[in-house]
Amino acid sequence: MAITSCSEDTEGIGASLTDENDMLEITTGSFTAFTRSIEVDSVFSRNFDCHLGMVKDPETGAYVINEFMAQFNILENMKQPAREDILGMDDGDIAADSCEIWLQIDRTKSYGDSLTPVKINVLELARPMSDNATYYSNFDPISEGYIREDGLRKSTSFALANLTDRDSLRNQANYLNYVNISLSDPYTDKNGKTYNNYGTYILRNFYDHPEYFKNCYTFVNNLCPGFYFEVIDGLGVMAKIAEIDINVYFRSKNGDEVQHNSFFLSSTPEVLQTQRVYNDKGALQVLINDNSCTYLKAPAGIFTEVTLPIDDIDEFNQNDSLLSVSMSFQRQNSGRYDLQYPINAPSAVLMVHKDSLNNFFETQTMYNYRSTFMATLASNAYTFSNIGNLVSLIISKKTEGLKTDPYWRENHPNWDKVVLVPIAPTYSSDSYGNQTVTSVVNQMGLSSTRLVGGEHHPIDVNVIFAKFKED
Repeated sequence: MAITSCSEDTEGIGASLTDENDMLEITTGSFTAFTRSIEVDSVFSRNFDCHLGMVKDPETGAYVINEFMAQFNILENMKQPAREDILGMDDGDIAADSCEIWLQIDRTKSYGDSLTPVKINVLELARPMSDNATYYSNFDPISEGYIREDGLRKSTSFALANLTDRDSLRNQANYLNYVNISLSDPYTDKNGKTYNNYGTYILRNFYDHPEYFKNCYTFVNNLCPGFYFEVIDGLGVMAKIAEIDINVYFRSKNGDEVQHNSFFLSSTPEVLQTQRVYNDKGALQVLINDNSCTYLKAPAGIFTEVTLPIDDIDEFNQNDSLLSVSMSFQRQNSGRYDLQYPINAPSAVLMVHKDSLNNFFETQTMYNYRSTFMATLASNAYTFSNIGNLVSLIISKKTEGLKTDPYWRENHPNWDKVVLVPIAPTYSSDSYGNQTVTSVVNQMGLSSTRLVGGEHHPIDVNVIFAKFKED
């Protein structure tokens, strides 16, 4: 057994870093930052974090709806049996036996009653959404005319738990629920040609137009522009869609044997996915007007804006070097303990300069601990242990700006402001089990929390300066 203790006294900081004859003088300071909730009109939604469902927010009573569009990727140089070996036939030509879309649900990241049904429409796009365009969560492919009027349209229902699976299977920790959407009805393409199912349309074009399968670009632009998944009924479920596939099944002969084949078209990060989010802005405004705290609500709901005490820090000790700037944002309990399905707090938040917010996600940037920082929820708080680089960067921009423009502050009203944004990090693990963040995107699933702050509750900003002792 070992008992240790520590002191908050910073007097000895730097003593072990330099020679005794070249000691550092340490100065500490405490400042205050002010926070407020800000409305989020929409967020950059081109990412692989897809959710589907409709939920009534227990805090606001407002409805949140998530829908999405997905394109599909192919394996380049995909090999299939020779055309003459295909056994399925229809109208004198080769045919697939069946076709279906699979939606794989990740229950660990889904919300709501596992038995509540959700009804959706699957709508074929008339043309692919542009790979070069910037899509935000308020973009609606239906109202923008992307849906093919006479195209494929399927309706189906699903639940987070598939009751057709055995209880023993559903209770397993690694259980995955696949929503199967049949595309085996007759299908008519944009040129008016009818096939016995959508799989036959894909299969025949594979042999008739191999150039369509050269890469995902030729496939999306010539054959399959993608599908839009629209919620039409079912309240209380938000499903995290972990994987989306189109599966085409067909038979071929292999000598004297019958071989059952399939090929998969997957929605992967290499092709376009966009999320559409509907939030009741009026209900969110009630929370924004609450000055007793601030809020973080996703998807595309409320962020927390932080006004940093840049001038105070800059003026406090201009001749010293800035070693450390730390601040912590404490969570507040919602006060609602009667909720059957409470919405979880964001697991991670990003601190980014307000004017750089959109550019950060549009360019798929990683936080760099210089101008952007990530904090995970720990001890009921989001703690940024050292944002000194960001503060120094802002001070430098202010200094340079004021050299040529005495009204620089007025012309750059967000110069001292950062924003806390709920994010969904992607992790990878090495052979030793160490995890590394490989990407961050806007949190498109449900998350919500209140933070200590607001007009009457400033946030402490603790600063450490240092300079070498003078002879």
